Amino acid sequence: MKTLGQKIRELREIKDVSLRELAKEIQVSAAFLSDIELGRRFPSENILLSLSKKLGISVDELRTYDTRPPIDDIKRLASSNPQYALAFRQVIDKKISAEDLLKFIKTKKEKS
Repeated sequence: MKTLGQKIRELREIKDVSLRELAKEIQVSAAFLSDIELGRRFPSENILLSLSKKLGISVDELRTYDTRPPIDDIKRLASSNPQYALAFRQVIDKKISAEDLLKFIKTKKEKS
């Protein structure tokens, strides 16, 4: 799977827009945009929104390429409710794949 930066670069190249042009349009430096494309930095929500508009893709679709683990969210949930910590531990211990977990969530949403 492509990373967020790789997807942004791919879309930028499809639109035949230079890195400097796109950076100027979304009001960031070319160096910052380059770092995003190389996976060294990640865009804020506002920059992600600007990128999605300029590249003709939904923000939600762009987010699917963001592979960063939501560590702070997981820590907060686990510390607020021990059941989350147990659930996360079981997912890891049982080596449940991301695909299986997403299928399970989708099935639960469809039933409710």
